[in-house]
Amino acid sequence: MIKIRLKYILCAILIMAIGLASRRFSAPDSFMYTHVGDALWAMMIYFGFRFLNPKQRFKTTAWIALAFCFLIEISQLYQAEWLNTIRRTTLGGLILGFGFLWSDLVGYCVGVFLAGLFDYFLLKNKLIF
Repeated sequence: MIKIRLKYILCAILIMAIGLASRRFSAPDSFMYTHVGDALWAMMIYFGFRFLNPKQRFKTTAWIALAFCFLIEISQLYQAEWLNTIRRTTLGGLILGFGFLWSDLVGYCVGVFLAGLFDYFLLKNKLIF
């Protein structure tokens, strides 16, 4: 159980690093900057939930991760000052985001789907790690 959890947390950390790099090293008006980060964020969430419960079915984890991502995005419609103060911090902005965008929901769907495929075909079948 520890070995599989380690695989999932390593995937989450690797994807987090790729996501942060995609923001840092791409132009603010590029596709990478505006859309790829959303998919990577959703992938990180998926692997985080797999880390918490590695025996859970892939589909269940995917639905939970997608629901979590959607709830965070929908929460961006609520713009209370206390919440915006949290969002203005680096960690708060990374976790909670700033403003609702329909396109982010698409990115989350793509990210969870790709993470599930990666998980099923590569991690589950022990093709890597």
